[in-house]
Amino acid sequence: MSMAVASSLRSLARRRPRLRLPAAPLVVPSGRAALLSGTVEEAAPLAAAEAAAAAPPAPGRKVLESFREEFEIGGRSIAFETGKMARFANGSVVISMEDTHVLSTVAAAKSSEPVRDFLPLTVDYQEKQYAQGVIPTTYMRREGAPKERELLCGRIIDRPIRPLFPPGFYHEVQIMVNVLSSDGKQDPDVMAANASSAALMLSDIPWNGPIGVIRVGRINGTFVLNPTVDELGLSDLNLVYACSLDKTLMIDVQAREITERDLQAGMKLAHSEAIKCIDPQIRLAKRAGKEKKEYKISLISDTSYEKIRTFSEAPIEEVFTDSSYGKFERGEALEKITQSVKAKLEEENDEDSLKFLHKAVDTVRKQVIRKRIIEEGLRVDGRQLDEVRPLYCESNTYPVLHGSALFSRGDTQVLCTVTLGAPGDAQRLDSIVGPPTKRFMLHYSFPPFSINEVAKRGGLNRREVGHGTLAEKALLAVLPPESDFPYTVRVNSEVMASDGSTSMASVCGGSMALMDAGIPVREHVAGVSVGLVSQVDPATGEISNYRILTDILGLEDHLGDMDFKIAGTRKGITAIQLDIKPAGIPLDIICESLEPARKARNQILDRMDQEISTARAINDGSSPRLATLSFSSDSLRKLLFHRKKIEQETGARVSVSDGTVTIVAKTQEIMDKAIEKVEFLVGREIEVGRTYKGIVSSIKEYGAFVEFNGGQQGLLHISELSHEPVAKVSDVVTVGQSLSLRCIGQDVRGNIKLSLKATLPQPRSKKNLKSKDPLPSQVSGWAAVENVSSVDADAEPSSTEHGNGTTEEAPAFSTPSVIIRSAADCDAQDDANGPKKRAKAAKSSPRPYKPASECHEVRKATAKKATGATTKKTKKVKIEESGSNGLQTSGSDVPEQTADNTLDLNQSPTNFQSGAMKLGDVVTAKVYQIRAFGLVLELSDGARGMHKFEANGQKEFEVGQELLVKCSSFNAKGIPVFSLLD
Repeated sequence: MSMAVASSLRSLARRRPRLRLPAAPLVVPSGRAALLSGTVEEAAPLAAAEAAAAAPPAPGRKVLESFREEFEIGGRSIAFETGKMARFANGSVVISMEDTHVLSTVAAAKSSEPVRDFLPLTVDYQEKQYAQGVIPTTYMRREGAPKERELLCGRIIDRPIRPLFPPGFYHEVQIMVNVLSSDGKQDPDVMAANASSAALMLSDIPWNGPIGVIRVGRINGTFVLNPTVDELGLSDLNLVYACSLDKTLMIDVQAREITERDLQAGMKLAHSEAIKCIDPQIRLAKRAGKEKKEYKISLISDTSYEKIRTFSEAPIEEVFTDSSYGKFERGEALEKITQSVKAKLEEENDEDSLKFLHKAVDTVRKQVIRKRIIEEGLRVDGRQLDEVRPLYCESNTYPVLHGSALFSRGDTQVLCTVTLGAPGDAQRLDSIVGPPTKRFMLHYSFPPFSINEVAKRGGLNRREVGHGTLAEKALLAVLPPESDFPYTVRVNSEVMASDGSTSMASVCGGSMALMDAGIPVREHVAGVSVGLVSQVDPATGEISNYRILTDILGLEDHLGDMDFKIAGTRKGITAIQLDIKPAGIPLDIICESLEPARKARNQILDRMDQEISTARAINDGSSPRLATLSFSSDSLRKLLFHRKKIEQETGARVSVSDGTVTIVAKTQEIMDKAIEKVEFLVGREIEVGRTYKGIVSSIKEYGAFVEFNGGQQGLLHISELSHEPVAKVSDVVTVGQSLSLRCIGQDVRGNIKLSLKATLPQPRSKKNLKSKDPLPSQVSGWAAVENVSSVDADAEPSSTEHGNGTTEEAPAFSTPSVIIRSAADCDAQDDANGPKKRAKAAKSSPRPYKPASECHEVRKATAKKATGATTKKTKKVKIEESGSNGLQTSGSDVPEQTADNTLDLNQSPTNFQSGAMKLGDVVTAKVYQIRAFGLVLELSDGARGMHKFEANGQKEFEVGQELLVKCSSFNAKGIPVFSLLD
């Protein structure tokens, strides 16, 4: 029986080896408990052995052999590391500086196309958002096409690396750079260039490196090596310098008018520090690099080259010695020579020479031109070596645009246009370093018709992005700060014809277009391209002779050694881009090229100043109007709700940023309409004296309630409907009627008081019509006469400049002008009258209206004249406080009045000046206005004062009546109060 139980348990264990028994003990008859316990103990070791046999073996531990080289530049530690990542790449290096890490890999095709005559080198630089711990905001949450910054960083890597590949190496090479992590402090572009150089050194690709790349800034006159992003914001120099051990390979500069002398000092410092990156790369290549592989080099044989040179040299010299050829005529003549040589080689069935025909003919052209320039100093178009081509400048080419200019230098022609927009139109940047937005953009377009070719227009082009960024850097140095000029600016550079240095022509045309648009740039910026033709000693490989060319042609750029683009003002350099073709140029030659570039730049600036030398008025022509408004948080929510409706109904553009609302309109009419719509739908802080538009919502016996200023309610009392008595409110206004009303204050119940008659001209009385003196239409100041009616007390100053830029003339009942006195006189009078308690206004109370000159709004003022009123020009008075707090008016000095020159009671002063009035002075004044509680008096110099009626002592007065009065006091605003003399 026991044998049967044991066998059944073994079979159960084999069928279900992973069966887990319950934690509770088995319930079996007492007689079998001992037997079952022994059976389980025998089965347990057997199940464990079978389970161990079925389990997979444990994996071994892989060891990644990595190599690391560390060095230091500018007090910052930098490290190259290889062997840990991207081990299958031909060469891979991770460079690190603090918490920023960049991976660069390189790979090359095994074979090259037999007919290729150029190096197909591509550099793909990518900044993925994970490097800064951010998920992309795109729809797919993935990085899309390369951004402008990525293309520019790729060019920074490509330009110094390309010249060091051996001649005839035409295998496809791809360098891919990924930013693995970024702390936001260091710009990864310079690190990526050094890492790419180290990756090429580790690979088996033939390359005559390594190179060193460094960034240099200058803060407060002190150069800073590898500055952080924050330090670059304080620097007036951003120099990216690449070099080999003894020669310069690439320069890229953005500066704020740095002088040539300071720039030379910065480049020499950069060279001495950049070569510190070279030795670590050599050491790393010795430890972990591959042996250089024998790649196929496509070189023409000496026999074939001599044959092609014999056939083509003489006719090519004949073409280049004739300076009457234009660009295309010269090109057609050279193409005919190529075709004639091709026909001769086809007759001889020389297939090897035919493969390299175009490359060989191009080499012959290069040698012919370079020989004539070096030995004879003669250029293709007959110019001197330092001569600038003829210039043509034209501004305001298309007046309907915000700004436009046409610039031509020789056959190179560029049309530049400027478009102004709101701050919200700034370009958003998704870079892992640098600012999030860019408010100045220059977009460069190089259409195929500019060189008489047929081609497809694609997306972002590396060359177009690079040239546009160079011109953008050059002009950025002279733009006004954002606080002074809040517009977003876009410059479009359209190349109309190209024959050398269209990017520098874009700088010149863009500078004129900015001035034409009314942008207050400090001065013009011009650019010119300088070339080099050198002769190399075959024995040493060093340059034995050279010539520097100013304002190079497209052909001289193609056949020369360098394209040195330099832009700046008369004060200094703002941008530089250096591209070279040989494997480096000595720094001394580059520094020597700065002087002829400066002279040529000044010549171009002189011609540009003759066309336009200062910025036009911003509101001339079709420049857009821009208004900046401030709202509360509640009003902003309303504005966001109504924004689309406002834009559709007015045609303006409304943008909200950081609690500030910006309105951009094409014309002043659209701007006024948009502001009116915003204030009606959204509302702003109510200001006493400001005119609002509202709609009558209900009518009562005592007045009408008006909805205005974004849904707020105001009371239009029956007494404020008209200057004439009104019997019924409904006789004047109806429900739903739109009115222009003026806020005149707040009543005791907290209602906002509105007035319709304050916006209407006051009818003249018969006495006023008989008066010779016309009623004034323009005065300023708050109510000066005390104890007047509420309407007069709260009346708007007669000459009011509204927030939307409009100026309204006040009705004839407005307040008299305030005599401007010194602060000491006003304080003394206030002390004499005794302290006055100032009533505290409630939070909902309207505040006094401030003119637009005190508001942060950029608008164009349009004058509106009141009906039946004549305007009167008032002169601005400039107050200058001297040591004795005396008052001085512009254009004349006011003498201090003493007892000796006090007026007699029986005579009126002949040369009276109100600014020097003191207590007790006796003058003759005319009745200017008659109020309920007093008179407004006009003095002989046009200033005004007041006279209060005594209790039950009002007399009959007429407007224009002359009275002899005495200055008895001054009110708190410095207005004289007169008493009558019998």
